Amino acid sequence: MIEPTSPVFARSTIDRDAASRADLELETSLDADPETRVVAVHRGQALIAERVDGSAPALQLTHPQELPAPVLRCYLGRADGSRFELRVFDADAAAEIELETARWQGLREAAAVLDDRDASLLVEAVALANWHERHGHCPRCGAETVPVQAGWARRCSVDDSLHFPRTDPAVIVLVTDDDDRVLLGSNALWAQHRYSLLAGFVEPGEALEAAVVREIEEEAGILVDRVEYVASQPWPFPASLMLGFTARIAASVDPSSAVPDGEEILELRWFSRDEIVAAHGEIGLPGGISIARWLLERWFGGPLDAEGTGLAWSTS
Repeated sequence: MIEPTSPVFARSTIDRDAASRADLELETSLDADPETRVVAVHRGQALIAERVDGSAPALQLTHPQELPAPVLRCYLGRADGSRFELRVFDADAAAEIELETARWQGLREAAAVLDDRDASLLVEAVALANWHERHGHCPRCGAETVPVQAGWARRCSVDDSLHFPRTDPAVIVLVTDDDDRVLLGSNALWAQHRYSLLAGFVEPGEALEAAVVREIEEEAGILVDRVEYVASQPWPFPASLMLGFTARIAASVDPSSAVPDGEEILELRWFSRDEIVAAHGEIGLPGGISIARWLLERWFGGPLDAEGTGLAWSTS
């Protein structure tokens, strides 16, 4: 079996330089440093560099002095001799920076074509921007909070409590049977004939392995065992961490007994590798930036969009 590289969003090359977040002069230092570069974000979309003479897709990384005032700034870390900062802009500032709407792209669209460094910067930036957008008030007293610690915390303006970014853990599971077929499900929110691995959020007080067993039983009505952790990937849509596992159907369980729950999952199918290939044109599989796709290709033994398979769907 071919062992693929890490999932797309797990290939970070950024030194997050957490020690610098406590520096009270950090913002001034970043503004003055000629090597500082800004990831500009507006409404969850990042500014992408203009393609010139076949240049590779890249973030438009701009020095702070060339940009208008942001509504939020967060220090992202170091890489390649530069320091990087997220700056979030309102509509007026975004229009001043770049009027061409095609240059502003969401994470799903942009990450599929960016190199590892830029994809790492973008996933970190979007995750932070999402958290700040949703946590403007203190969960204890409801008062407004303000960004502190270079954007890595928010402080309540009334009770002075500190609040830090939260990530929602979710398990995603490649389930196989004793014939090494993979179980794929079609979610109620997706277009017809789209299939992926089964997944769900970890509940409070629950171990990851227990979450795997529970989710598969809830969504497919079958028991699994031999649960093994494989890899993880941030998934800031808006704030998840996908934890990839494999599991095998329990010895006493007939694969044909798998039944969709009818709410989240509307259809379930077992696929051998040959059946995945034969289904070309009939079904869609997860997009290339997802850990679901990575886990499937790890099981399949190679890329699923290679000649002769052509199985892919848009990540939008």
